[in-house]
Amino acid sequence: MRQELLSLPKTLADDVARNLVMVARLIDEEPEEAYVYSRIALRLASRVAAVREAAGFAAYANQKYSEALAEFRAARRMTGSADLWPVMADCERGMGRPERALAMAGEPEVRRLDKAGQVEMRLVAAGARRDMDQLDAAIVTLQSPELASNSVQPWTARLRYAYADALLAAGREDEAREWFAKAAESDKDGATDASDRLAELDGVEFVDALDGSEEAEETESVADAEFGTAVSDTDTDTDTDSDTGPETDTDGDKAPRAETESTDVESGESSRPAEAGEPRENGSDQG
Repeated sequence: MRQELLSLPKTLADDVARNLVMVARLIDEEPEEAYVYSRIALRLASRVAAVREAAGFAAYANQKYSEALAEFRAARRMTGSADLWPVMADCERGMGRPERALAMAGEPEVRRLDKAGQVEMRLVAAGARRDMDQLDAAIVTLQSPELASNSVQPWTARLRYAYADALLAAGREDEAREWFAKAAESDKDGATDASDRLAELDGVEFVDALDGSEEAEETESVADAEFGTAVSDTDTDTDTDSDTGPETDTDGDKAPRAETESTDVESGESSRPAEAGEPRENGSDQG
């Protein structure tokens, strides 16, 4: 990516780089913000393949599949690489075209992918089969040497998880439990919720401890409110019984009871911040 940015003037390259860094930082937790930064980078340097790829992934994270596919295609034309082929096929799935995703799984580009890319393509193809309610075919699609291997690779947990999920959808619960266990064993980074799925199959029910404490606090608040109301009623009765004439201050002078006036409180203007305008292309409003 740095090499590609060297084709730009230095100041412009720095601005684009900062936006790309923000895309990478935000895309998992705040994809909408990442998308904004990707659009700034795209306006600054649309002829850089890395920028088009980053814009594609930001759009993909926001489920803008048509836009993502267009950006991935542009990046692929610029580089000639097939690395984006699986995610392009998944965009076809997102657009409701699983048949097109399956067709892409059989294209020559797949043979140009590395092992990780081929596994990713297999996952996309299995997902397309499930989109078409072809559960048995999805299970067969996932059966591969990579699935049977005992070695743990970056893709192992996701591949095993997808296989277990497909088995469960097909009603093969015992086999699904076995593969959820294998997925959990290989998932050191918590990329899947295999452990939770396995526990559910074992009949373990998770209860959020905070829910109980919040419920207790709510009950206590209600009790306090009812007690306060009772005290207020008692005070009111006492005041009513003793209110036989004007109030008297400590000096014995009689002072008239002050009348309580009710005032209407007008609602003010909304405190919601005004929407920001379109980011400037000079990169001056970057985070």
